Amino acid sequence: MDWLASPATDTSVEAAWECLIHGGNASTDAIRRIVDESWHRCLDGHVDPDAMCAPAPLEDGPLIDLRIRNDQLMHASVPFIHQTHEFLSQTGTILLLADPNGMILEHAGDARLLEPAREVHLIPGCTWNELSSGTNAIGTTLAERQPVQIHGSEHFCAGIKRWTCSATVIHDPVDGSILGVLDVSGLTRTYNRHSLAFIVSMAGRIEGSLSKFAMERRLRLIERCWAYCSGRMDGVIVADDRGRLVRANPQASGAFARLGLSGTLENAFPVAEIARIAAGATSPRDAAWLRLARIETVSEGSEILGFMLIAPAVARRAALLSYSIPNASTRVPAFSRLIGSSPALRMTIQKATQLARASVPVLLIGESGVGKELFAQGIHDASDRADGPFIALNCGGMSRDLLASELFGYAEGAFTGACKSGMTGKIEAADHGTLFLDEIGEMPLDIQPFLLRVLEEGEIYRLGENKARRVDFRLIAATNRNLRADVANGKFRMDLYYRLAVTHIAIPPLRDRKDDLEELIEHWLRLLLERYGLAGVVFDDAARACLLNYSWPGNVRELRNAIECAVLMSRDGVITVSELPLEVGACPAVHGNVSAISTRGVESAQQKVVSLEMVEAEAIRKAIQQSEGNLTRAAAQLGIAKSTLYLKMNRYSLKREP
Repeated sequence: MDWLASPATDTSVEAAWECLIHGGNASTDAIRRIVDESWHRCLDGHVDPDAMCAPAPLEDGPLIDLRIRNDQLMHASVPFIHQTHEFLSQTGTILLLADPNGMILEHAGDARLLEPAREVHLIPGCTWNELSSGTNAIGTTLAERQPVQIHGSEHFCAGIKRWTCSATVIHDPVDGSILGVLDVSGLTRTYNRHSLAFIVSMAGRIEGSLSKFAMERRLRLIERCWAYCSGRMDGVIVADDRGRLVRANPQASGAFARLGLSGTLENAFPVAEIARIAAGATSPRDAAWLRLARIETVSEGSEILGFMLIAPAVARRAALLSYSIPNASTRVPAFSRLIGSSPALRMTIQKATQLARASVPVLLIGESGVGKELFAQGIHDASDRADGPFIALNCGGMSRDLLASELFGYAEGAFTGACKSGMTGKIEAADHGTLFLDEIGEMPLDIQPFLLRVLEEGEIYRLGENKARRVDFRLIAATNRNLRADVANGKFRMDLYYRLAVTHIAIPPLRDRKDDLEELIEHWLRLLLERYGLAGVVFDDAARACLLNYSWPGNVRELRNAIECAVLMSRDGVITVSELPLEVGACPAVHGNVSAISTRGVESAQQKVVSLEMVEAEAIRKAIQQSEGNLTRAAAQLGIAKSTLYLKMNRYSLKREP
């Protein structure tokens, strides 16, 4: 296969390279077609064959901005990259994620390889397309649009010839365009022909996640706006956040033709700069029909789901001027998204409703997955700021610089690579509305004084700007940490804590809302069946009992994910215990004085109190059984490394035989 390298030909490949760069004709018998074509592209592009490394890396600011622009790729890929960290840590290789231009965004793997990688600039912020770094797996797979393995002397630049790498492109599930590149690299001694298969398989899993995310986003987009346009005489088109056609009503074709759109609707999309046009920044280069149409941005919090393009009916051009997507607060009663009627939930909603009337900061305290953002949205909807924006930002998992720019925004030219017109921060975007800061306990200490000053003075300074901007917003913060303990330990500022906790609401975990489980299960089952176009799927008695008796440490979020997994895995319209996540299915299903764990081929177990260790051992045993003794498959099913699985099998005295 032309895309696989062969170390046995390394000497002849080196000789062919020497001949080529000194003006001769390299023997095509000595090198693969894919390498020969890449070398000639490098010669035509005047790439320096004596280069010892890729171009210098970007500064932190532009790299952060680049990661933000590729947030969907990062969101789908980073979890898989982190999952492989332990697997790669002893292999002498690193895993790299790059954008469609070959710019490395993220890396993980063997720490021993980080210094050699740094020497050749094989690190985030560096560009590895062919015209910048010569023949290499990242650049060549972008040029060829297919999986590529480049080994040793096949690299065009001299300083990179001691490396071996395998890469493949990651495709957008909607239109097939290239979203990025996944690569595994190491020194030449780590060559393995199977590394290409590994990286192709992993890219497939990432594309699967991207497809799921894209479907969810499109369904949320349609749900948000379709009820407000399907019955209108206006022509209405729904486009996603990248300007791609999602849906159009029957009137759209004629209405947009009257605005000057020629040809079919499909031929007019995607609209590459739809976000700029929606913001009112039209230019003479834009099509006339785009400048005449009304474009509404459809958002959920700070996330832009897409856009609605409206062409007025002939008799309704004036009416269009006053038309907009109804604000969420006018359509959905406050707290209606919270499902349940248990005393614990009712008391919490009652307190939140009372506090919503006063425009003071609120601190929401609760475990991960209890619905803190839904409470924050409910407080906003029940307040006198309901007509203003609701802006959400999660402070966890962000670097200091990224969080600062997200919060405060930045001025034009604040750093190299900054957006030309600057950027509005989340605080400024929440003016006359509500700002929700989740995981406030993760905010770096050196940013906290700046947030405190904004709360005290009602003024904000963008990064790189000396002019104060007045802001008027209500702050709702949330945490799953003990902030009082963090204050005592010097991990959180006391003055900011007391400014945030003017009022606080403790949100009960799901284990304290057992009365709500039946209603929550029915709600999510109905919603997910509609989302995936299924009907008539039900839980059998044993599976439902497991759901009712599991402790749900991940709360409502974990319950939703468990039901979604079960719906997608269901067969013949019935969800059994075997379709539930392992930890949920391992929970005893109690019915009065009788307990049963009912799975295919597994006998009923007597009711007993189980420890976490017993649950884990049972989950491992089931995984081994379901994978028929294949430990690689069992480890993947459990989401742990194979080496970890061996250790746990030894700990619990489990055997390989299913």
